[in-house]
Amino acid sequence: MGTLLHIDSSPRGENSSSRLLASTFAAAWNEIHPDDKVIYRDLRNTSIPHITEEWIAADFTPRDALTAEQRQVLELSDILVDEFLAADRCLYSVPMYNFGIPSNFKAYIDNLVRFGRTFTSEHGCYQGLAKEKKVLFVTARGVEYGSGSPYRGWDAQEPGLRYAFQFMGVSDISFIHACGLDLGEETRRSSLEKAKRELMSILSSW
Repeated sequence: MGTLLHIDSSPRGENSSSRLLASTFAAAWNEIHPDDKVIYRDLRNTSIPHITEEWIAADFTPRDALTAEQRQVLELSDILVDEFLAADRCLYSVPMYNFGIPSNFKAYIDNLVRFGRTFTSEHGCYQGLAKEKKVLFVTARGVEYGSGSPYRGWDAQEPGLRYAFQFMGVSDISFIHACGLDLGEETRRSSLEKAKRELMSILSSW
């Protein structure tokens, strides 16, 4: 039996395209793997703090030397890391905001990248500790970013996500992008259907 971690980050509810696509994939996954454990978290309902100097000091303090205050500072981060490490599959729905990711998902990542838990270093060489894991990102984008687009090369979302999770040791990373959602109803409908087909096509191998 495996464990699927499913996290939504869009502030929108039923109007969120990234949530819709991810939930479609999760439902199909559950049908194929009914015995799998599912850990679900909605970042709309989890207030994830941004990193502070106190957080950094606590993160680099040996666990057996943490004060009560430092343990409290790291409490939510520890929960998020435990969820991440417990899963062999991670499904993240992430809308694109201003060519990157929403601040809540950036804060989520910052709370995952933990010394001694998801990465370590020795003599300036870093090594990820979160291996043997598959990660799938489902994104929603207002415009196109491919060849011929005036915004080609402006995509700071996929590279940032890929590098952050590779740093933690994840090598199996997939992206399904629903692009052009603000370019008219026909383009929106076509893009969402294309993304759904792509999600279903990787379902059996993921």
